[in-house]
Amino acid sequence: MTITSIRRSIIGAVGAIALFGTVAAAQDAVRVASKLDAEGGLLGSMIIQVLEANGIKTENKLQMGATKIVRSALVAGEIDIYPEYTGNAGFFFSIDTDPVWKNAEQAAAKAGELDAENGIIWLKAAPANNTWAIALRKDVADANKLGTMEDLASYIGAGGAFKLAASAEFVESPAALPAFQSAYGFSLNADQTLVLAGGDTSATIRAAAEQTSGVNAAMVYGTDGAIAALGLVVMADSKGAQAVYEPAPTIRKAVLDANPQIKDLLEPVFASLDATTLQELNAKIQVDGQDITAVAKDYLMVNGFVK
Repeated sequence: MTITSIRRSIIGAVGAIALFGTVAAAQDAVRVASKLDAEGGLLGSMIIQVLEANGIKTENKLQMGATKIVRSALVAGEIDIYPEYTGNAGFFFSIDTDPVWKNAEQAAAKAGELDAENGIIWLKAAPANNTWAIALRKDVADANKLGTMEDLASYIGAGGAFKLAASAEFVESPAALPAFQSAYGFSLNADQTLVLAGGDTSATIRAAAEQTSGVNAAMVYGTDGAIAALGLVVMADSKGAQAVYEPAPTIRKAVLDANPQIKDLLEPVFASLDATTLQELNAKIQVDGQDITAVAKDYLMVNGFVK
């Protein structure tokens, strides 16, 4: 998932996301969709496999489109369930500057509260924050005992070697690097950043892994598959400088009412998906080239969610 592109598509689509009247009756087959990205496809495949394994028929609409397409389809009753990120609810309802989105528990509750008027239920989110983050080479982090942004700020302040690969937007946007610097009290000079064209985190992660131009840190999204695979570790944002983007199944109330067991089936699965687990699963798809359905099936079977 690319948060920047998602935000832009959401903002452009807000006007198109209207409130609809009575929600159509639940379909015999639960229509499961996802966004185009690998993580969305992975989570959507897990939903399908868990429901099918428990006798609930599904219709596969995975990797349906960008956020505005899938979200609009859910609101319109054209699909029944798909994985969405809690922080995106702020953009759906044009209150993205509210500090509530920087607290995981409050963000999840607020998303559910706001979407109730659309007849949409947010099930429990996975404890994995797919938001902007800074990841450091693991050898540097281990050698200096760095695990949090507080640790990193102290390290930089003490003159530790640090150079960040990032996009221009990450460096310049008040919500990105400047927010980290303000929250944790550090600053970077021009020699401590390598600005790469575009916002592709695969390029920033690769730069850190290969130590391009002395880079040892990268702009990332929290569950990027290449983070652990290429030897980086995310610095924990304990002060909440960034909004929280935890994935959760969003489902039409009419469908959940008709199939109430869906809640109990899916919530344990999503509860098991912390950031490290999603990084590893995404790496199998994005780095190793494994099939999304096969990766989802293997995880569900190994962890006893399906037989």
